[in-house]
Amino acid sequence: MSPRVRNAIISTACAILAFAFLLVRQAAGDVIDRIVATVNGHIILQSDWDEAMCYEALSGDRKLTDFSEEERRAVLNRLIDQELLREQMKPSDFPQVSDAEIAARIAEVRKQYPEAADQQGWQAILLRYHLTEKDFQAHIRQQIELMRLVDARLRPAVEIDSKSIEAYYHEQFVPKLKQTGAAEVPLAEVSGQIRELLTQQKVGELLVSWLHTLRSEGQVNVPGSPDSGADTGVQSR
Repeated sequence: MSPRVRNAIISTACAILAFAFLLVRQAAGDVIDRIVATVNGHIILQSDWDEAMCYEALSGDRKLTDFSEEERRAVLNRLIDQELLREQMKPSDFPQVSDAEIAARIAEVRKQYPEAADQQGWQAILLRYHLTEKDFQAHIRQQIELMRLVDARLRPAVEIDSKSIEAYYHEQFVPKLKQTGAAEVPLAEVSGQIRELLTQQKVGELLVSWLHTLRSEGQVNVPGSPDSGADTGVQSR
């Protein structure tokens, strides 16, 4: 038997065994991943949800076990919102997120962990949260892109007048200073900061309304929720 024929037989046998193994796992109901939501036909898997949990836990210096069931569901809802917003984004809308921007955000996160001062310690932390450097960078990139989208779409509609700034200064800013015992700061010195704060608050309110509209106009399905059908599993990919 020639080497070429022998290799062909071995390759065929391996393929048959691999296919048979897959059939056995499927017959046994071995569900590796499952669908946790669909957004306008886009599937969100349990693994996507788990990864988002790991990202939020690492970014916030929290243990995964600290998340309540309500907080876990909130993470899933944010995944759904992110997908709805991503559909509103065109690649040409904004400049590409730079490596420097991503590095700056990673540096902020690493400051929360003394052991992340060197690369070996940082890699150990990523491993603890079941993330790779590439995973973490991808989440940061998406976060920056979505923030730019929201800012570009909603900020132009926000107008903060001087009366609102003055009211915030007297009703909230000054009382907080007194509580901390800090010296009073003139309104003129902090009006810009107050304007930006009120703008961000208004943008947040508009975002909630926008997401509500996107959900009502789209098709969002969360298997197992009161408004959905039975849970759905997907086999090993």
